[in-house]
Amino acid sequence: MAQFFAGTSGWAYPSWKPDFYPAKLAQKKFLSYYATRLNTVEVNFTFRQLMKETTIRNWLQDTPDHFGFGVKAHQVITHIKRLKGAEDFVPRFLATIEPLAAAGKLTAVLFQLPPNLKADSALLKDFLAALPRSVPAAFEFRHESWFADSTWDLLKANNAAVCVAETETRTTPDVVTAEFAYYRFRKPTYTGEERHAMLDRIEQHVAAGRNVYAYFKHEETPEGVLYAADLLRSVAGR
Repeated sequence: MAQFFAGTSGWAYPSWKPDFYPAKLAQKKFLSYYATRLNTVEVNFTFRQLMKETTIRNWLQDTPDHFGFGVKAHQVITHIKRLKGAEDFVPRFLATIEPLAAAGKLTAVLFQLPPNLKADSALLKDFLAALPRSVPAAFEFRHESWFADSTWDLLKANNAAVCVAETETRTTPDVVTAEFAYYRFRKPTYTGEERHAMLDRIEQHVAAGRNVYAYFKHEETPEGVLYAADLLRSVAGR
């Protein structure tokens, strides 16, 4: 049965006290507490550094079996090599997160492309061809030239998801290209009507048999994490 996973892009924020974390909770216990109220988190610092096995081991111990981690791909792949000639680095990066996959706790790998990287179908096709099909991949395109059927067709052919990223200035077309859906809700606030629309769309995916991974903006204020917890409750309540 398909499931809905909701969380934020990070968890180590003392400023979330006391609205989310208990006032006296030690920071080393943040993740284990977070995992009692949400069922996924998106890890962003993998964009700048490779994971250590001891860190992942601690994460696995601090979270229940049903908890999932989304992982942002390293900048060497997306921003330095810009998807080209990354054949040697991709396996190295994937090896560092293999313990998450082996434990069944990897939701997806997010390849967030630079805002100035314009559409290049040949580039994307070659990169997808070299990416192991076992890797659940989502792509966040930040140049609007990518928003085209040619892009969606390539993703569909490789069961890779388009990351539907929503900001104050731009929203990715909500297109289904994979067996799962991946959302990044980055606006600082959401109206009740907007959150109701989220709920309807999520339920459509789940009814169609697709897992949904949704990550709200984290930052220093607790609004995002509270939105995520409320949305998770709402889906469960329905």
